[in-house]
This record gives sequence, C-alpha cells and structure tokens, in this order.
Amino acid sequence: MTQATNALALTAAAPFQRPLRRLAASFFAVVTFVAVAMPLPTSARSAPESFADLAEEVTGAVVNISASTTVEARSRTLPQLPPGTPFEDLFEEFFNRRGQGNGDSAPSRPRSSNSLGSGFVIDPSGIVVTNNHVIGDANDISVIFSDGTRLKAEIVGKDSKVDLAVLRVKPDKPLKAVKFGNSDALRPGDWVMAIGNPFGLGGSVTAGIVSARGRNIESGPYDNYIQTDAAINKGNSGGPLFNMDGEVIGINTAILSPTGGSVGIGFAVPASTAAPVIEQLREFGETRRGWLGVRIQNVDDATAEALSLGAARGALVAGVDEKGPAKPAGLEVGDVIVKFDGKDVKDSRDLPRIVASTPVGKEVDVTVIRKGQEMNKKVTLGRLEDGEKQAGLQQPSGDAPTVTRQALGLSMSGMTDELRRRYSLKDDLKGVVITRVDPNSSASDKRIQAGEVIVEVNQEPVTSPADVTKKIDDLKSQGRKSALLLVSNAQGEVRFVALSIE
Repeated sequence: MTQATNALALTAAAPFQRPLRRLAASFFAVVTFVAVAMPLPTSARSAPESFADLAEEVTGAVVNISASTTVEARSRTLPQLPPGTPFEDLFEEFFNRRGQGNGDSAPSRPRSSNSLGSGFVIDPSGIVVTNNHVIGDANDISVIFSDGTRLKAEIVGKDSKVDLAVLRVKPDKPLKAVKFGNSDALRPGDWVMAIGNPFGLGGSVTAGIVSARGRNIESGPYDNYIQTDAAINKGNSGGPLFNMDGEVIGINTAILSPTGGSVGIGFAVPASTAAPVIEQLREFGETRRGWLGVRIQNVDDATAEALSLGAARGALVAGVDEKGPAKPAGLEVGDVIVKFDGKDVKDSRDLPRIVASTPVGKEVDVTVIRKGQEMNKKVTLGRLEDGEKQAGLQQPSGDAPTVTRQALGLSMSGMTDELRRRYSLKDDLKGVVITRVDPNSSASDKRIQAGEVIVEVNQEPVTSPADVTKKIDDLKSQGRKSALLLVSNAQGEVRFVALSIE
C-alpha cells in the first residue's frame, strides 16, 4: 500500500517538475537582481569573523579594581537573662569566645567590606577610570593588571552624579592605555565589545550590539545611557565598552536584571558624557559644572497646545532661583527654553546635561518662547554646588476674596486665614486655594490635590476663583483646548499642569 501510494505521488508530481524548475530559475534570477540592485550601505560593517585581534589589542589596558573599606563594628550588648537562669554561664562563654562579650557589652572591632569591579587605563603614566560605586568610600584600593601586577591606587577625584571615579597608580614603566571614541556616532545595531571582571573571574570578553541610545534609567540627573546586549554582569562595573576601532565609547555601569545576572540589558555611560567629567576630575579633583538656576519640567502635548508651541518641545521653566544666573538675565517662570548655547533642547532631559557640560562663567545665548513669542537672553553661567538648595520662589501677590466656585473638576476658594491654617500654607503664598478635586476629573489624573494653590492661569496671576473661571471662559472663546495652570504646594514649590477645558 505504501509503495503504491508513493508511486502515485511521484507520478502525480512528475508533470509539474518542468514548470517548477522554470519557476525556480526565475525566482533565483529575481533574487540575484535584487541583491545587485540594492547593495548594503557603504557605512555598514559586516559581523567580524572574530573579536580575538581586537581583544588582544586592548586587554592590557583593562584592569580589575579591588576596594576595601574598614569600618567600626557596632558594640553589641549581651542579652539580658533572668537572674539565676541555668543558661547564664553558657551564653556568657559563647559571646566571650566569639569576642562579642566583655562585661556588659562587646568591644567594637573593625570589620572590612570588599568590592570588586573593573576599570581601564587612559594615560600611560597611571591614570585609571572606573565607576564611583566600585570604590565608594574605600580606604584601600588596588588595581590589578592582566599580567597579575598589583598596584596601590589613590583617588584623584570622583563624581556621584555620573558615577565616575579617577584613580592614580605609580607604575615602574609606561602602561598600556586606550582612548575615548566618538559615542555620538554610535547607531543602534553597531557592534561593541565589553571587557571586565564579572563575578571576580578576571578579564572576560563579551560582545554584542548597541541596542539603544539616550536611555534614562533614573539613576541621576544626567542619565543618557548606551544600552547594549553585550553580556555585562556584577563586577563589570567601571569597565570599558569598545567600538570596533578599539576606542572606548562607553563605561559599563548598570544592568537591568531580575536575577542578578545578564539578561541582555546593560547600560554604559557614553564617552561624550564621561570624558569632560574625567578631565575636570583630573584637573581640579572635583567637577565644575555650569549652573543656570532654574527648575524645569517636561512639555507634554497638552502643555504645548496651551502655550501655542505647536509640537511638544523644550524645557518649561517652573521656578527661577532668586540667587541664580537666570534671574538677572531675565528668564521667567513660564518660559520654554528651546535652545541653549546653540544646541537644541528637544525635551527637559536635554537641558541639565547641556548646562552641566558648559564651562562656568561662560556667557551663552538662551532662546526661549514666552507667550508665543521667541526671544533671546544672554546668561553668564554660575557653578553648580553639590547639595545646593533652591532659593524660595517669588509668588504673585494680591488680595483674595472668600468666594467658592467650581471649574475643571476643582472646587476653589479665595485665600483665608482659616484655609492657610488648615492646609499649612506658607504665609507669603498667594493665589486660589483648591478645596476639593473631583476624583473622575483630569485634574485628579494629573495629581492635583486639595490644599494646593492655583497661582496662575495661562501665565497670568489669579487671586480669586472668579479670576480662574473668567480666564477659562476666555480660553474657550478663543477655541483653545486646554488651560495651563501654575500650581503650588503648601511649601511654595510650583509646577505647571495642563488641563483640558473641552
């Protein structure tokens, strides 16, 4: 039965063999034509046959970092036991034998905390770069080279905001060093190679591609990470991410992993971000970042419509430091910064990075949009100090009647002494008090809360609920879709909120 069936199938297929051959020939002809007519871009690189030559070329500049921190152990009080308990002598002997008992309390004994990470040499004289979190507050740091040489290191400078540290060792001879490349030229899909010290195993080489650029993982104010699928694990921190020319285009810093091991999502500080910080640490032992003196927030579509910006762009100024450089330059709350020192500000995340990388004392042009009009301001940058606190923001003044009204899902009242006490509002805070928020309103979705104060509507001060409703009616008559509110909390910190008025 099987033989008959096979014979029937072969016979039935025989009449189609010649047409199929012709079809196949046509198909391959088409494929060949397409391949010739559409060559790969000349800038694209094929996958390397091996990474061995590249790894051999740069491995000598990659180091392991061993950091030890000695801390005083807390004294431990022995447990209080009932008098005459039969176990009293046993407990006392146990704690004394472990060095934790001596009379009523155990003596303090130093203990050592160790960490392992990676780094790389950028100067043959002995300058090494790693992550700040690798060394932490260590008081004993060693750099271990690929040939087993171990040298003591001193800290030249470190920066927690970008998580970088610069170390110095004193070698007997010049060291193998690597240089930074142009990380801005990277494209998703480009080949990269990582070398480091995962899990203390020593120089390990992994390879992958650039998965994405400009990642914000909310680890600091200047997040702009390269994402890669090259395997990065614990211990790779501080190690280099190389391009195919053997240049460092990133410093491996973090991973996203539910298991603690690599799942193909690693993050590196771009060379374009790291290099200026490293230069400052080498020259001054600390960072010297530019400071504008504004508090900003992002511009969403609703806010852009309310400000007549067209597309959402720029950084919206939500506060101006009274002692900062922006104040005398004429920047105001409600300005949208769209260009800084000739560089476009696409969203609010761009501005802190651009400002921080600009030299202190430099006079720069700042392009802002104010009430639909573009204008230019000149600002001489100050220096950003760690731990510096924003000064109090000026608030609009004005008397407020006690009339209560509703609009946009908000119940509003004029400022009174009773409301000021109820919501613990600052004495100099002026505006319209929100007493209730409809839970089904867009105001609730934007996290506006009772006890907050409406300071402005569409960049104009309001002092009564009637002011608010009138300005909303005016916006509706103009065909506007949203109203931009400047809302303050009880402490006087303000933010812009765009609410739909349709």
